[in-house]
Amino acid sequence: MKILLVEDDKTIASGLEYSLQQDGYRAVLCHDVASAKKVLAEDIDQFTLCSFDLQLPDGNGYELCKMVKERRDIPVNFLTVIDDEVNVVMGLDMGADDYITKPFRVRELLSRIKSVLRRYQKPSHAGAIIDIDNVRIHTLEGKVHKNGAEIPLTALEYRLLLIFGNHIGQVLTMNRLFILARK
Repeated sequence: MKILLVEDDKTIASGLEYSLQQDGYRAVLCHDVASAKKVLAEDIDQFTLCSFDLQLPDGNGYELCKMVKERRDIPVNFLTVIDDEVNVVMGLDMGADDYITKPFRVRELLSRIKSVLRRYQKPSHAGAIIDIDNVRIHTLEGKVHKNGAEIPLTALEYRLLLIFGNHIGQVLTMNRLFILARK
């Protein structure tokens, strides 16, 4: 799972990036609104969750949250030093899924991320989308997209891609592939 992390404090950002990687996430780091907007415009679909600081050198996390929520329904959390009620309420009312104030405990942050991601896993669509880097498999529609563009596949190619997508990180022998393809 890939997380967009927008944090202007480079020390905090690198520590968070390391912690996220240790927990199995891939983090894309941006230090300002402009670079985050560029990354989001290129391919918002690559992200499973976005985490925004509120105070950034060229704007604020609110505008990034608004941009994300207008384009896609993915979790957004704020990770900020601003802890007054007005800002917390405003962030949550505009669609943020969590609001975490600094200083924070890393294990608690990781637990909150997992909690938010669990809420986004809709039972009726469980297994409906498989993300592998810049490839997205829409299993309910039978479509595959790479970098946002649909890729036409034969039935066999699609079936093999589904098998590999459902067994990421596993070594599949030819015999095992044949068994999985018959299911």
